[in-house]
Amino acid sequence: MTSRDHLSSSPKDGLTEHGIQVLLVDDQAIIGEAVRRMLVEEPDIRFHYCQDPAQAIQTACDIHPTVILLDLVMPEIDGLTLAKFFRASPKTREIPLIVLSSKEEAVTKAEAFAAGANDYLVKLPDKIELIARIRYHSNAYIVRLQRNEAYEGLLASQKALTNELNQAAAYVRSLLPKRLEGAIRTDWEFLPSTSLGGDSFGYHWIDEDHFAIYLLDVCGHGVGAALLSISALNTLRSESLNYVDFRDPSQVLAGLNEVYQMEAHHDMFFTIWYGVFNRKRHDLTFANGGHPPPIARTGDSADTAETVPLNLGGLIIGGLPGQKYKKSTFALAPCTKLYIYSDGIYEVPKPDGGMFKLNDFIELVGSLSRRGDASPKRIIDAMRRIQNREMFDDDVSLLEVDFL
Repeated sequence: MTSRDHLSSSPKDGLTEHGIQVLLVDDQAIIGEAVRRMLVEEPDIRFHYCQDPAQAIQTACDIHPTVILLDLVMPEIDGLTLAKFFRASPKTREIPLIVLSSKEEAVTKAEAFAAGANDYLVKLPDKIELIARIRYHSNAYIVRLQRNEAYEGLLASQKALTNELNQAAAYVRSLLPKRLEGAIRTDWEFLPSTSLGGDSFGYHWIDEDHFAIYLLDVCGHGVGAALLSISALNTLRSESLNYVDFRDPSQVLAGLNEVYQMEAHHDMFFTIWYGVFNRKRHDLTFANGGHPPPIARTGDSADTAETVPLNLGGLIIGGLPGQKYKKSTFALAPCTKLYIYSDGIYEVPKPDGGMFKLNDFIELVGSLSRRGDASPKRIIDAMRRIQNREMFDDDVSLLEVDFL
């Protein structure tokens, strides 16, 4: 018999199915024969006998027993010492040990349990009792083996999932736009959560006078949310909605709503803010599909700038077909910065146990701006201090657009 003859694959759950394997270590051949006869009529129990205690560890490593019957008194190596050896070896330390002894003494039992025994029997025990104890300890050990196997499988699955999420996050990041310098300056931070959400954003010139800005957030987490986010992002970047003027935010959101209905996308929806900067008029026309309002810091100079949330209602994308979306126009003062973000940045716990809220975040951005310290990185660092930890529970996207 090879070392794995007692294993077979279980088609039910994919876990290894273990048969009961008994190893008796006893220097007396007559005891070995007696135990063999007790077990011979049990078809699901395989019996192995080791007469030389010096070979016991190697024999156990070869046959992988589910229980070891260990004589307490043997020449050269006594049972207590051998029990300690079994417990010291990584391959045998968890195998149940049943000590067989000719003595019914409390001190001897205590020494056996201290050495690592799981059970104690005075030999030779009754056949029914011996089989019952063999089954009890073997079944418990088999459950442990299968639990460990399932846990290892779970770890491997989690590792594979983490690799997939990391690859998806890297792909989403590769689609994000380059930071701009010049008449329009942009800066941003993108922090995917450990389970990867559905944030993405972008901006591009539609024509020489119109500059589109957008940020969206898909409900849920995982690769599915990221894929839907990427699909919607590519739709905006390529301007591939039929009969839609991408200079009109209300048309863009209505077009997205028709294409990305929840029923066709695994019941996932997303929120979005979409705005268009008109260079000639120096204003911003925008529409909102259930997204948090961008924050404008606007005024004649940085010193006189005020904090203005660009509030405008609108339903999520994918909820109801035929939905109409309002648009609004905001005149840009000579000094205007716009902050667009996902809700993952402000939905964080506070040290006092409460939750940070949207109005708190708006006030924070205003306060940092007045100190000249409101870059995306500085804002995110401030939120980390508020929640007192590095990682966020959700994706965090923060886009700053400076209209110089």
